[in-house]
Amino acid sequence: MFDNFHGNEAAAATLRRMIDEDRIAQTLLLDGPTGIGKATLARRFAQVLLDHPEKIEADDLSLDHNRDVIAEREKWPSEKRSDDPLLFSTHPDFITFCPEGPLRQISIQQMRVLKERAQYKPLKGKWRIFLIDQLDRANIQAADSVLKTLEEPPEHLILFLTAENPYDLPPTIRSRSIAFHLTPLSIDEMEAFVRTRKLEDADRRIALAGGCPGLAVTLDLAVHQKRRALLMAMLEAASGQANFVEWVRQSEGFLQSKSEKLDGYFKLLYSLLEDLLTLQSGGYRLLHSDLREPLGKLAGRITFDWLQAAVQQVDEMVSLQRRNVQKGLMVDRFVVTQRSR
Repeated sequence: MFDNFHGNEAAAATLRRMIDEDRIAQTLLLDGPTGIGKATLARRFAQVLLDHPEKIEADDLSLDHNRDVIAEREKWPSEKRSDDPLLFSTHPDFITFCPEGPLRQISIQQMRVLKERAQYKPLKGKWRIFLIDQLDRANIQAADSVLKTLEEPPEHLILFLTAENPYDLPPTIRSRSIAFHLTPLSIDEMEAFVRTRKLEDADRRIALAGGCPGLAVTLDLAVHQKRRALLMAMLEAASGQANFVEWVRQSEGFLQSKSEKLDGYFKLLYSLLEDLLTLQSGGYRLLHSDLREPLGKLAGRITFDWLQAAVQQVDEMVSLQRRNVQKGLMVDRFVVTQRSR
């Protein structure tokens, strides 16, 4: 197997067997929830084939210095980002491309760089390995450019693609890839992971991470609490439990903040809606067990149809956020529309 990789043993074993038998597919698609370990598995794979694994690990996008680079580039004008497409390549034969900019998208300029560099021979050994992390965040032009590389990949290139939902990718890309679906880790696997990483507030992180070790590591508990309180206020107003004026007051700071993006709220909002469904259906185990009482009050006010419509609205917000629609319009529309149900 791969050192320091937790969970999804079947996928990891199959990839390891490809290496051991020297029968490596040139395009590999890893899909699953955010933080499940898709990019980590790609790096572990590359560390077996290439020298200097520490250089490959230096391009982990969850590391603070890499997150700072991505955040800083959000402030750049689009022309500057286009002239200098983002990639990470501490190891010369391993390159990571990831979403960037205010919309967090894979750009056509990045994929043009990929196409150009794909032709270069390895500096040492047999392989070059490229990782396109979150390819489901690529625009149409960027996806088309990737497809051209997939159709005729150089014999030395292994291309890893990751996506939260593979069906957000064009069918032509999926059909040219060997796909692996990564699933959330069990409680036992998460406990083993947090012990290995010696994480503080381990029980709380396990409860909130939903089986995703990457989330357990990167979760800022203070930020999480603040975001969750805002979403609870939104749900209370949307259900009619609180008045709209109170929602306006609580959301004012969030809506005026340019640094706070909706992307960081969607997974949390889905989890709160999941808990409401659990309570409505008579279940007991909650993702947010410390909110059992307020969630119970909410669950008593709403119907299954209300919940279904709420999930559909969140799905729509996810789509609209990628098109840079103002967050204030989206969240207020959610509250107003759900109040009328």
